[in-house]
Amino acid sequence: MFRALRSEMVTIPALPSEKIPKPTGELPFGKYYSDHMIDVDWTLEGGWGKPKLHKLQPLQLHPGSKVLHYAIELFEGMKAYRGIDNKIRMFRPDMNMARMNRTAQRSALPTFDSDELINMIADQIRLDLEWVPSSATSSLYIRPTLIGTDKTLGVGNPHDAKLFVVTCPVGSYFTSGFQPVSLLADSQFVRAFPGGVGAFKMGWSVAFTVVAYKMDGRLIYLR
Repeated sequence: MFRALRSEMVTIPALPSEKIPKPTGELPFGKYYSDHMIDVDWTLEGGWGKPKLHKLQPLQLHPGSKVLHYAIELFEGMKAYRGIDNKIRMFRPDMNMARMNRTAQRSALPTFDSDELINMIADQIRLDLEWVPSSATSSLYIRPTLIGTDKTLGVGNPHDAKLFVVTCPVGSYFTSGFQPVSLLADSQFVRAFPGGVGAFKMGWSVAFTVVAYKMDGRLIYLR
């Protein structure tokens, strides 16, 4: 579980020269990223390290990291909205954190204190307030992710992991906007089944369905 407190998080704001130009016009889903991210490392021996809130930057991973070979990773998708009163609110983050912890247990990844991470994400949003859209059809998408990072080949539970959070200003998920979409149900592509992981947010359970997009060329139900 997270032992680091929100008050222990090291915050290093991006310099003006490091900030990302904000998009104008229509917002596609997941293309633009806010200025800051959270990351915190975990080891089997030492547990969770000190969280850091800093400028958005690439991750450094060893090519043998378990996430790259055995897809030991998970993610969540949350949103924050700017209300007509100009206040910013996250939508039921406790539910997302609960599922993220359930997925961590199913993935043999470390669990964490939900309230601590929610509070850290709130600090992240405060630092990136200008990135929260002022629109009834847009929001700030929040992507917490947890990956196995130890550089040992061979299937087994991870001894090292990294949790990070990035955010994106987004519009509609579908390119058709908020219009009805066509759905395809095909028994060749089964994501959820007894004993499987359909109830969890794991990247690999989404990745194997992408070929259906390519084959059909339509918007289909995969999630």
